[in-house]
Amino acid sequence: MSPIYHLAVLGSPSAAQISDLEESVGNAVAMFDLRLGQEISWEIVPKIFDPDQQRSSAAVFFGGEEADSASLVSLLRRGIPVIPVVSDLSCVSAEIPALLQPLNCLSYTNGGAKRVATALLECVGLLPKQRRVFVSYRRDEAKEAALQMFDALSARHFDVFPDTHSIAPAEDFQTMLWHRLCDSDVLLMLDTPGYFDSRWTTAEFGRALAKGISVLRVGWPGASPSARLATASRAELEDEELDFNTGRVSDSAIARICLQLEEVRSKSHAVRTINLMSNLRIGVEAIGGEVIGMGAGKGIHVRLPTDQLVVVYPTVGVPTSTTMHEASMNSPDQSVAILYDHVGLHPRWLDHIDWLEKCIQTTHLVKACEAGWQFADWRG
Repeated sequence: MSPIYHLAVLGSPSAAQISDLEESVGNAVAMFDLRLGQEISWEIVPKIFDPDQQRSSAAVFFGGEEADSASLVSLLRRGIPVIPVVSDLSCVSAEIPALLQPLNCLSYTNGGAKRVATALLECVGLLPKQRRVFVSYRRDEAKEAALQMFDALSARHFDVFPDTHSIAPAEDFQTMLWHRLCDSDVLLMLDTPGYFDSRWTTAEFGRALAKGISVLRVGWPGASPSARLATASRAELEDEELDFNTGRVSDSAIARICLQLEEVRSKSHAVRTINLMSNLRIGVEAIGGEVIGMGAGKGIHVRLPTDQLVVVYPTVGVPTSTTMHEASMNSPDQSVAILYDHVGLHPRWLDHIDWLEKCIQTTHLVKACEAGWQFADWRG
């Protein structure tokens, strides 16, 4: 199969840095049953790094006097994260090309390969806290299979939301359900014969599409795919893979679905990030500003018409106080914004983050659909 994620080491890394970074990244992704050179492409100083636009991708750039920068202009224009790494922060101007200097640089002496590996994996959404799946199913038709998927995906370090037991008593069930859906990377749809006969599973499917959340449809034997599934990825169950008496799915089919879901998740993460960045670019350019590029922590560096620089962190899913804290820590001496899509979020949560913004003056929240409007009068 083709790689699910694309990573590259650019610039002029030493042999020791390549070896240490490869070991750190390889160890980190092993917990997800992923391997460098197979599910994750791993390119070392390629002449051109040109990853698939629909796969989560990132590059680390090791600075130096003879560092090759042929791919950088294209990567920055496409919104692919590039993490500049220097021997010491006092050497940025000497080691890093001018077009990368506005981005936050990492010092290799501060944390070494492990810190660079964490920054690289964060950019493609491969930290455990970033892996969220919403399981959509008819309880009277696929409860046993849903529980199997919950166990299998949890073992692969996904945060799995099955609506049967993930919402506390006394909560507004449907409002919280939509909130959790908005915070998911993939809708795993267990397409039993009666899936679209239910108002709620039909709404879950439709609202996932409305939010740009990718759908993986697991087709039950005998269930004809609906015409509305044209954009969904598909995994079909064969008769011998489903026990019709117990409702259990074979272990081999579960493993196959988990691997395919990883691929769908990579695409979803890439596309939703691109959508946020497109909204930002359109808004900023409409008011005469400029998007410079994306660096460590997925911070997008923006120059406003007033020449003020802002670091904008696109948030796929639900922004939290932790999102704001990490953004301000990543860019402590800069104007910082969190870009997010507010549609579908719980009203109480929207009130909560409005209150947070009033209390925390260092970081501001920007709705993706209002980026140009808010940056036109930016006082961050």
